[in-house]
Amino acid sequence: MSKAARQLLRGWLGRQLDDAQRAWLDEQLMNLEENPSDGTLAIALGMAPRRLGKADLALEPADYAAADAALKGWDPHGWSAADAARVLMLTEPSLSNGFAHRFRKLCSTADVAELVALYRGLPLYPEPASLEPQVGEGLRSNMRSVFEAIAHRNPYPRAHFDDHRWNHMVLKALFVGAPLAPIAGLDERANPELARILCDFAHERWAAGRPVPAELWRCVGRFAEGGAIDDLSRALTSENAEERRAATAALAASPDPRAAQLLATTPRSP
Repeated sequence: MSKAARQLLRGWLGRQLDDAQRAWLDEQLMNLEENPSDGTLAIALGMAPRRLGKADLALEPADYAAADAALKGWDPHGWSAADAARVLMLTEPSLSNGFAHRFRKLCSTADVAELVALYRGLPLYPEPASLEPQVGEGLRSNMRSVFEAIAHRNPYPRAHFDDHRWNHMVLKALFVGAPLAPIAGLDERANPELARILCDFAHERWAAGRPVPAELWRCVGRFAEGGAIDDLSRALTSENAEERRAATAALAASPDPRAAQLLATTPRSP
């Protein structure tokens, strides 16, 4: 974790917490520095919400800009003060040795709120690539909040997932009803295999008489050729105006000449 990112967390908490809360947090950080044991850490993490409350972390636009400047893509929207404190504890330098093993152990015993905090901090931990196997376990969670802690506003997947895991994450987002827009790097990491998978997903939804999420087409456009053009043509006739607009945007991005022809002969969606 960069020193600048850690200083930001400390500063945000310092201005939000009252004197007693700040004193408690300082004491936990000192304990971890002097005794970086699993037991010391577990107690501090477990007590954080009770001692610091569950209020949202109060941030201004300038704070989000500072977060991105400290670590590209870091976006603490939706964090609570307890989340921030837990991540600050986890990034105590004395805990860096063997962090991946410690992280796995914490995840195996954490409750939902703890898991959310653990995964939100992913881009800030030491040797983040070593955490990828445990992150894969998190993606398989049936708890949407845990899944979104990894997938939403988190630069970790963009930086460390291969295409297979990335594609699985995007597809699962659609399955669990999580929006795609908050996924960092969604357009950057789009790929031909993902486009194919999403078109197959659309066919399954159509066959079941279910609506297709409009955001799906955002990941298809640049790779839309052949049968994908037929799929987008069908999406242009959707009763959902948002899906019609998404299909139009996808066709505009397609390299297939048929896409331009289709757009030229289709009335613009309101």
